[in-house]
Amino acid sequence: MENKILIFSATYNEAENIENFLNSINELNLELDVLLIDDNSPDNTKKIISNYIKNKKNIHLIVREKKDGLDTAHKIAYEYSLSNNYNILITLDSDMSHDPKKIPEFLAELKNNSLVVGSRYMDGGKCDMTGWRLFLSYFGNKFIRFLLNINCSEFTTSYRGFNLNKLGDFHLKNVKSAGYSFFMETIYLANSKGIVIKQIPIHFKSRKMGKSKIPKIELYRTFFNVLKLKFKSKK
Repeated sequence: MENKILIFSATYNEAENIENFLNSINELNLELDVLLIDDNSPDNTKKIISNYIKNKKNIHLIVREKKDGLDTAHKIAYEYSLSNNYNILITLDSDMSHDPKKIPEFLAELKNNSLVVGSRYMDGGKCDMTGWRLFLSYFGNKFIRFLLNINCSEFTTSYRGFNLNKLGDFHLKNVKSAGYSFFMETIYLANSKGIVIKQIPIHFKSRKMGKSKIPKIELYRTFFNVLKLKFKSKK
């Protein structure tokens, strides 16, 4: 039986990037579906998507009333993939910082792995961030790896693949952390269930259009949440 594949991305103010993102996926010429969840972007991202997907039955759009968080969007996508009998779910950012051309490599690895994570910080990985952002990201991931004692070099990217047939009772609804800490706790939850985390190198590219939407509060939230998980693991 062939795999039924869903590609997911959450969007907010990606009017300048979303067509390039969707075109890049279409150029792969793969049999797959796309789910986009837009948090009622004021820059009319949803209108651009709606116009793009006319007569395209494989691209689906969910529009929420307000900005409601990356974590909740990913949980909705995970439940959507299960409810609609997908075998494979791949998540990534729609700002072109994650190259959709990497999707076939995720699919190849998911044939034999339950969870595949794209890593900027393993051998072969690249990251275009510079200065303070790169420092915080690079050493932040090292700090998380050290504190949680998990053999993974990348905890904070959304470029991930899930083989839903192999994950047992794992479900994103059980991840409690919000915001970008959600991605870190997803790795923690998978590891706690004995799921082997397969990493593949990715090239994280600086966005060419639009603005980064990572609030500074996320740094403090992630630091607090990793300490909370460390304390939880000792119980």
